[in-house]
Amino acid sequence: MQRKIFRDMDSVNYWLMKSEPQAYSITDLEQEQQTIWDGVRNYQARNFMRQMQPGDLVFFYHSNTNPPGIVGLMRVVKTGIADPSQFDPKSEYYDPKSTPESPRWQTVLVEFVKTFPQIISLSTLKEQFSGDELLVVKKGNRLSVIPVSETVAKQIIPN
Repeated sequence: MQRKIFRDMDSVNYWLMKSEPQAYSITDLEQEQQTIWDGVRNYQARNFMRQMQPGDLVFFYHSNTNPPGIVGLMRVVKTGIADPSQFDPKSEYYDPKSTPESPRWQTVLVEFVKTFPQIISLSTLKEQFSGDELLVVKKGNRLSVIPVSETVAKQIIPN
């Protein structure tokens, strides 16, 4: 069943989230339909996730691959979820200073919306946008979660 991507344009915010495809890809999300976006251990990226609201749209970006770029779109379903990996001593994302009563790391539940017909490569994004318009193209930016303006988002989403 194909869902409507845009419900109320005024209430939707846009984001970009990176994942290495060998760790978790758009294909994995399409198969599972929903996932929590766990393992984020950067405070600024975490704070961006805290600003997300259900219904927000997120560009899925494959990083550390050739070529890196935007491969699809997902939607935020639920926010304010304590990242379970912070409590697991066997996880590479374990945080011994975090407790269930006072978790340091929150995440969001996202759902698959669509895979784009072709990757929108980082080089294409750099040709189209400046670092001030789209943080993923800014030299030295390594954040895995970033906001995207509505103006830029509308230019990225293929018709």
